[in-house]
Amino acid sequence: MNPIELKPKSIIGYVVAFVVGILVLGVLFGSWYTVDETERGVLLRNGALVGIVEPGLSFKMPFIESVSFISIQSQATSYNKVQAYSKDQQTAELTVSISWHVPASEVAKVYTQYKDLDGLLTRLISRQVGTQIENVFGQYNAVTAVQQRGRFGADVSKAITDSIKGPVIIDSVQVENIDFSDDYERSIAQRMKAEVEVKTREQMLATEQVQAQIRVTQAQAEADSKVAQAKADAEATRLRGEAEADAIKARAQALASNQNLVELTKAERWNGVLPTTVLPNGTLPFIDAK
Repeated sequence: MNPIELKPKSIIGYVVAFVVGILVLGVLFGSWYTVDETERGVLLRNGALVGIVEPGLSFKMPFIESVSFISIQSQATSYNKVQAYSKDQQTAELTVSISWHVPASEVAKVYTQYKDLDGLLTRLISRQVGTQIENVFGQYNAVTAVQQRGRFGADVSKAITDSIKGPVIIDSVQVENIDFSDDYERSIAQRMKAEVEVKTREQMLATEQVQAQIRVTQAQAEADSKVAQAKADAEATRLRGEAEADAIKARAQALASNQNLVELTKAERWNGVLPTTVLPNGTLPFIDAK
């Protein structure tokens, strides 16, 4: 048996059929797609939005349907060197960061109004950020904006959040830095140095006043102590004098009323020795020993 001979036309037909089969398989497999949990799919048919695709494996009709993906994760955007003027006409460059996300229920609106997140950021969020920072910063003096940083940040956050009306949620707004001009920062440093020196001097004066008051109090206490001691000494002297006077008086009264006591006192005081010399016509001392 002779082997089958393939004609050129047959070979071409097989090749074409093979290529078509590969293309069909490729199209069929390419029509399957996966939507991640952190995003949603926007299903388009001939360019028109026909639905939002939830997370999972899905199929789209070849050639007439397509899918765009929009993230619903939290996004962080930083705005650097946003220029603004304070109430007292001091210029500053602010750094502000914003966290935001698109709710799953608003994905269709995001696509129809902004097409993607870049469009949403550029046309909705970024337009308001600079304007609101300028408005709020213009209500503060430069010093107040720094001293009341928390309140200033809260006002900026509220202004930006309230001004953005659309299919997006602002999660947080942080004022990360306020950078004034070099000249103004030098003047602030000098002012703060002067204030510190004034406070230091006030504290020194207060300390000196307290120390002086302590010395006055100590001196007064010492003087009071001396006066009290002198009064005590005088009182003690007076009491001793009165006691001695009373004792003398009592003794005198006792001697006056009892002659024997007088004699006894004489005897107690005599040393028992008679005088060796007697004056003429004199008498010897005599003690009544009855």
